Amino acid sequence: MLTYSVIGAGAIGGYYGGRLAKAGRTVRFLSHSDYEFVCKYGMQVDSCDGSFHVDNVEAYKSSADMPQSDIVLVGLKSVNNHLLPDMLRPIVSEHTVVLLIQNGIGVEEDLQRIFPKLHIVAGLAFICSAKVAPGHISHQCYGSINLGNYSCPPDLFAALLDDFQQAGLTVAEVPYLEARWRKAVWNMPFNGMTVALNTSTDQLLKNPATRQLIYEQMMEVIGAANAIGVETLNSDFADRMMTMTDEMVPYSPSMKLDFDYHRPMEIPYLYTRPIQEARRAGFDMPKLAMLEAELRFIQSQYLTEQ
Repeated sequence: MLTYSVIGAGAIGGYYGGRLAKAGRTVRFLSHSDYEFVCKYGMQVDSCDGSFHVDNVEAYKSSADMPQSDIVLVGLKSVNNHLLPDMLRPIVSEHTVVLLIQNGIGVEEDLQRIFPKLHIVAGLAFICSAKVAPGHISHQCYGSINLGNYSCPPDLFAALLDDFQQAGLTVAEVPYLEARWRKAVWNMPFNGMTVALNTSTDQLLKNPATRQLIYEQMMEVIGAANAIGVETLNSDFADRMMTMTDEMVPYSPSMKLDFDYHRPMEIPYLYTRPIQEARRAGFDMPKLAMLEAELRFIQSQYLTEQ
């Protein structure tokens, strides 16, 4: 049976790690601010799919104290990826799989450059989830996850898929590049626009002007993906993303929460890198390049004030 370690036990790592633990898998959580709390009280997941509590959480303050695991699930924000090499070194072996459940383009490439022999899988979560208190995750809706194989042996990848299915999660294998750009179709418009206009997803879609702008931004991402070689994304997918978001509860994406709490935003991997990749393929995303500039300005204002 595969063993798991979770780095970044927040809204994403806490939810998926919690589901695996509930299913009987050995899951070790790297926990900093709420270490004492989860050791004493466990972890609560309030979920639209059925709430549950994880007792006897195996938590650690430092990855240096953690045993090596078969799978390391990374739920860190990509702005903290400079910390990832030191966190990973004590808990990975030449057989370990690192599942990066992160936003953006290029995270796998950059990690593989540091750990050339590491087995890496991309995890693209479609979920509305938030950490609302120490050891307390609120899962509001959705929860499916696509896995794209970046550099993992097929047998290990199949075992990972099976574990997620056994945990009751909706999981699918998607070609790596398609998986990353598929998620970007939603992430790039909604994350940045909720920050730039200081609003939520439902309000963006209720207004005809911003609804049209969101759709045009989605089509920019799809055009970039097509230019890079992802031929499976088209306007039908953008239509489905719009319908899905219409049906969601009013939601503040992760970048909006970072803005609200004056934390660094995931601009480099969520905007800068995909815009650069598209330009190298001969495709420009002018609306999203403008949004990137606006986000950098907004972030510079509140980080300077701190």
